[in-house]
Amino acid sequence: MPNEGADAGVMSLIALSAVVLALVAAAAPPPAPEVPYVPTPARVVERMLDLAGVAAGDVVYDLGCGDGRIVIAAVKRSGVRGVCVEVDPTRLMGSRLNARKQGVEGRIRFVERDLFKVPLHEATVVTLYLLPEVNARLRPRLLAQLRPGARVVSHDFDMGDWKPDEMATDTGSMIYLWRVPAR
Repeated sequence: MPNEGADAGVMSLIALSAVVLALVAAAAPPPAPEVPYVPTPARVVERMLDLAGVAAGDVVYDLGCGDGRIVIAAVKRSGVRGVCVEVDPTRLMGSRLNARKQGVEGRIRFVERDLFKVPLHEATVVTLYLLPEVNARLRPRLLAQLRPGARVVSHDFDMGDWKPDEMATDTGSMIYLWRVPAR
């Protein structure tokens, strides 16, 4: 039975290859986000929150939260809760650390997930700094899942033919606000 040793060697090589492939797959970086990370200036963050009328009782979702600055600023307002949604685990970890440093981590839920797969029903305010094509793809979900009167505020990019209820400028940035209409 001279083939038994060769067969065992081949089987060992196949098993080792499977382990190596599994390790490589586990170590692979997460998928690249559709939108590059560009932080919103602090003044623009405050203007976005003011334009949306963020106040006690609001639940602010930031889709593609990056370092968490928008939600962190929102939950510093009395009675506001926030949700940071980010596909990049490293960025989400950074937003959690930033919230901890600011003493507001307990008022924020951190969700590592594709923004197109996160349920939005709880949100009263959704903040965005996404590209126009991403906003356009997101619009049907916003209209379907958000309650009438919920606010959507976007830094720099509009929603195509969904005309904003209000617009503002700050430090050269455009800020758009939409209110979800009654169904």
